[in-house]
Amino acid sequence: MAQFIDIDSAKEFMKEALGKISQEELNQVCSDLERKSLKFQSKLGEDQLDGFKEEDLYAVLRHIFATRRKAGEIIEKYEFDLLKKWIAELLYGEDQIQNRFQNFHNQIGGLNESMRSDLASELLHFTIPGNFWLWTRWIWDPKTQTGALPLVITEDYDLEASSVGESYVKIGKATAFLHHVGEAAGFDVISTGPFGVDAYLSCVYVVYVYTVLRMRMTQEFNKVMPGLPEFSRRLLGVHKLED
Repeated sequence: MAQFIDIDSAKEFMKEALGKISQEELNQVCSDLERKSLKFQSKLGEDQLDGFKEEDLYAVLRHIFATRRKAGEIIEKYEFDLLKKWIAELLYGEDQIQNRFQNFHNQIGGLNESMRSDLASELLHFTIPGNFWLWTRWIWDPKTQTGALPLVITEDYDLEASSVGESYVKIGKATAFLHHVGEAAGFDVISTGPFGVDAYLSCVYVVYVYTVLRMRMTQEFNKVMPGLPEFSRRLLGVHKLED
């Protein structure tokens, strides 16, 4: 599996990140991701889903970076019982995950494409973190061919796919490779559990964004950018984590 990970680049990003965020802060980010997951599980767990209400959906959407500001709009756009049924099929349906992901993506076609994928992956990953993984546009954007993941994998691993369902599976395999290599290389944050890779990739993306901004933007603009800990938390939906 290590052959698909650019270990030198992965280590360099880790070194750069640790110059802007302490290991203790990274551990806290992972702890907050665990708290976020428990919130999802308390509302969307298989035994809890029958009692899932509109206010629960609103709370879930507010914990997702891509949908946080659109929570009310999304609830107004779809009949709640229908959306609840689609979520149940995504999380607990019997079909293969790429088909469930694709179906959910198609069913909520009234939202923009990136929001649909972000929402589906966050519902899966934070409700059932041991089985599913995170895919957001800051991790991999197939339209622009950018994101955190291609910065730490080799060209031998092709992220291109013919559908969003297939893309989700490919992201999962690459994430598993990264987790394996990160643990072997001694990346403490990746070793913390199912959310360590999320925290690491958010750091990779923020370091990348800072590098691009330093080259393209004015010093005054750079000064108003949030620090790495806050930026990372915003991407992961745990900045000022709500109860």
